Amino acid sequence: MTHIKIAPAIAEALKNFTLPENLGFGLVMAPVMASCTYENGKWGQLELLPYGPISMYPNAKVLHYAQEIFEGMKAYRVGGLGPFIFRPDENHLRFNRSAERMAMPHIPIELFMKASVELTAYSAEFVPRRSGESLYLRPFMFATEEALGIKPSEKFRFMVIASPSGSYFSTGGLSVLVERHGARAFPGGTGYAKAGGNYAASLLSAIKTKQLGFVQTLWLDGRDKKYIEEMSGMNFFAVINNELHTPEINDSILEGITRKSIITLARDAGIKVVERKMDINELLEDIKAERCTEAFACGTAAIIAPIDYLAEESGERFPLRDHEGLLALHLRELLLSIQEGRSVDKYNWIVSVEPKKLPENL
Repeated sequence: MTHIKIAPAIAEALKNFTLPENLGFGLVMAPVMASCTYENGKWGQLELLPYGPISMYPNAKVLHYAQEIFEGMKAYRVGGLGPFIFRPDENHLRFNRSAERMAMPHIPIELFMKASVELTAYSAEFVPRRSGESLYLRPFMFATEEALGIKPSEKFRFMVIASPSGSYFSTGGLSVLVERHGARAFPGGTGYAKAGGNYAASLLSAIKTKQLGFVQTLWLDGRDKKYIEEMSGMNFFAVINNELHTPEINDSILEGITRKSIITLARDAGIKVVERKMDINELLEDIKAERCTEAFACGTAAIIAPIDYLAEESGERFPLRDHEGLLALHLRELLLSIQEGRSVDKYNWIVSVEPKKLPENL
């Protein structure tokens, strides 16, 4: 079993931390973090440290060649229940798929889980208690080898940090710009990996989207600029003729764990789910003809967010008839009730964490 070394300074960090009333998303950091280094082909000692700055050399490969991956998970503690971490085994599998694509070492499941669970256990007091709020967990790994040659690093650092967080989006449906010029990812590239470079590639469009008065970007495929892929950090669903449609997974789309969970919940509720190539022009026609009545985005951070309308750069808007997201909100409640432990978890999706206090002789 993976052993964790607890730094004595943890006690002071935990004692001095106070959970603020207004959390935002990803703005408040829990006072502890987990860390482990990889060198000479093996993982070293897992440590629990006070949250704070880390040091690296200016020629560390991550700073020059973006050899880095990350994940996003949530721990919930509502109504005196939990904490519960939602589907961390799936995050571990995806983390290692990303690692393979980015020429990085696999993380053993024991190390991944130990780091995530222990961080949550010692931060249990700081997991928000209101429904929809959570402790957002961010596992990540980056290349630390000090060399400027363009080749895979042989040294890495794996860390988990955490952020007590509120809702990702505040209120109302999303306004979404269809991105017809730029591309987030291409076939054969890194689109299916949760790597920082994919998100950096979306930032220029995010600026344009905001300047035009919209909230989110809907990305099309890089080759034909025709088929819907995903949004910036979220998967996409549309209700068409009372069926739930979503782009089929390919190597330029990140396979979302929330997406996967929604498909399971929808099918079990008797809703037909169609995974297919989705032509953006056909979808816009379906919206105008009211064959498509609802659309929503989903991801770990946002959970499920209804879409108010899609828009072109010209300013033309395509409002959804059911923009309040009747199905989206129903699926969100089904999912959130499992995540928060308010309903029976027949899928074995949640991992229960026992809160911990530091030993007195630390």
